[in-house]
Amino acid sequence: MRVLLADDENLIREALAQMLDLEDDLEVVAQAASGPEAVAAAVHTGVDVAVLDLQMPGLDGIAVAERLARDLPACGTVIVTSHGRPGHLKRALAAGVRGFLPKTTSAATLARVVRTVHEGGRYVDPDLATEAIAAGDSPLTPREADVLELAADGAPVDEIAARASLSPGTVRNYLSSAVTKLGAANRHDACAVARRMGWI
Repeated sequence: MRVLLADDENLIREALAQMLDLEDDLEVVAQAASGPEAVAAAVHTGVDVAVLDLQMPGLDGIAVAERLARDLPACGTVIVTSHGRPGHLKRALAAGVRGFLPKTTSAATLARVVRTVHEGGRYVDPDLATEAIAAGDSPLTPREADVLELAADGAPVDEIAARASLSPGTVRNYLSSAVTKLGAANRHDACAVARRMGWI
C-alpha cells in the first residue's frame, strides 16, 4: 500500500513515516507540509491512502480530502488531528474522509486504520464519535458561520461587512442571530463556542 503523509509539523510527520515504514505492507511514498503540497504529491504519486493533519497551511485536511475525492477518487483519506471537534468530524465525513483519529492514537492503530480504509472500510475514533453525536448539528446557517468566523479575530463590523460583501446592518443581524442560537453572552463568546465545537 502506497501512503502519503501530510502534516506541517516535520517531527510528527517524519516519526509517523518511520513507524509506518516498519509495516511490511505499507510504504510511505510521499510527504507534504501543506495542503496544496499534499494534493500535488498524492496526485503525482497516485497513492492508495492519504493520512492528513486537520490543520495545515494553504488547505486544511478536509479541503485536501475534498480535492482528492475529485482528482484521485481511488485514494482513501484519513484525518489525524489534535483538534477532534464534533463539527470537524462531521465536515470530514461529509467530505468523504473514511478515517478520523486523534494524534494520541498508537502507530499500530493508525496502520490498522490505513489498511481498513484501503479495503473500503471506515474507522472513526469511538470517543470522537460519541462527542459528535452528543453535540448534535451546528445550529448556525452557513452564512452565520462565515460571518462569525470573520469576527473571530476581533474585526470591526465594517471590516467584516467589506470582507463578506454584506452591509454592516446585515452583518450585525447575522452576529446577533449566532449569539442567540449559541446561547452566548456576546459575539466573542459565540466565536469561542463555535470554535470549541468545530463549527467554524
